[in-house]
Amino acid sequence: MTAPDDAHFRALFEPRGVVVAGASSHPGKFGFTALHNILSRGYSGRVFATNRDGGDVLGVATLTDVAQLPPGSADLVMVCTPASANLDLLRACASRGVRAAFVASAGYREAGASGAAAEAELASLCASLDILLAGPNGQGLVSTPVSLCAQIVGPYPPAGRISIASQSGNFVSSLMNYAVHSGVGIARAISAGNAAAVSVGDYLRWYGSDPATAVALGYIENVSDGRALADDLYAASSQKPVVLVKGGATSGGAAAAASHTGALATSDRVFDGAVRQAGVCRAATIEEAFDAAATFATQPLPGGPRVAVVTTVGGWGVAAADAICTSSLELVALPDDLLAAVDSLLPPRWSRQNPIDMAGGETRDTVPEVLSLVAAHPSVDAVIFLGLGVQSNTARLLRSGDFYPEHGLARIVEFHERQDRRFASAAAEASAATGKPVLTATELSVTDPANPGPATVRSTGRYCYPSADRAVTALAHLWRYSRWRERRGL
Repeated sequence: MTAPDDAHFRALFEPRGVVVAGASSHPGKFGFTALHNILSRGYSGRVFATNRDGGDVLGVATLTDVAQLPPGSADLVMVCTPASANLDLLRACASRGVRAAFVASAGYREAGASGAAAEAELASLCASLDILLAGPNGQGLVSTPVSLCAQIVGPYPPAGRISIASQSGNFVSSLMNYAVHSGVGIARAISAGNAAAVSVGDYLRWYGSDPATAVALGYIENVSDGRALADDLYAASSQKPVVLVKGGATSGGAAAAASHTGALATSDRVFDGAVRQAGVCRAATIEEAFDAAATFATQPLPGGPRVAVVTTVGGWGVAAADAICTSSLELVALPDDLLAAVDSLLPPRWSRQNPIDMAGGETRDTVPEVLSLVAAHPSVDAVIFLGLGVQSNTARLLRSGDFYPEHGLARIVEFHERQDRRFASAAAEASAATGKPVLTATELSVTDPANPGPATVRSTGRYCYPSADRAVTALAHLWRYSRWRERRGL
């Protein structure tokens, strides 16, 4: 099969039941890990396992033959058997109604000419059996809408709206690690492996129509059919944002990709032009890709490029201004009415320009009031808020000192931490009220994620950026995609 339909993708990501072929009682084997992960994350469908020796594995009575599987009871098989056994296994699975297979087995194209021939035979057989073939040589898949963790590695991410497809299993893990850290969750994630039958583009196209997905995120190393990939990307990005990272952009990376999955390189300049025409947001790094995807998943699209920066101190604002002025965004000049309104809330020493540097003059209600005022102004399309967590850092010093909780320290510590929680909530509320992006950035999201400031950002369902530069880069991706959609009347 060359173009899986929705029913086949549903069999892969939302199966009625799953079979782990090659289940093992040895905790170091793929067949043990895959079964363990499926059982331990709350998947409610039926779970079966095969093992030629029989016996129980993790409380599941294994079948010695797939023919013992009740017809129609499972849509997906997780293949952890040697490559030499897989053809007969898949024939037997098809006879019992299985419609999708994730093949974790290695020894295919990445192993040389004989492996490439075996991979071609595997793909041909699955096409004739009407089985969607994911892989081979992949790490597995995650589908949080059905609590399915059918993979041979960790982690299992929080549920969310980002869906991932990657030729590198390691990068699937990396992106899910960022989801765990940031709290911005995942809907689907799959390691495409050698992509013998189903490409990263195929997955991204399906994510475009998947109601559980808000943004599609891909990593690729080779392009075997440039026209097909461009069509897939355009089909997906016409419906929702697509963020893409490409490995092998240099000669050294291309050589590494060839040894990794047997991939072939393509011209990076041609690739870059094609994906931009398709409306795809190309990221230079995995970190940038997750930042962009998390922003698409948690913020509205901007209506224009005009950005206001609100900061409690000056240095962060300068860095943000530099980043904005070297991007496709615009550091908006404050109109007279907005300047006067902010002036009424801040002491005379504030910057009186954008960035709006409060110069340490914020009081109990100043930050929420300024954020609300600036975000609501028609001359502003987006806001970046800097300085969150400073008061809680002060509270940490007071709390850990020798004099706490005496001398009124308990009360002031609670006040500082409460203020940071209010500020984080105010940023989310300003965005929700105006329908505009309001991005919060602080290095504390990485250096001290338990700080009440970034912790509250996570609790509001938003992404907290580690720096102003990364927030600006992510926002620029949103603006480029918004402009691309507008130009095409989408």
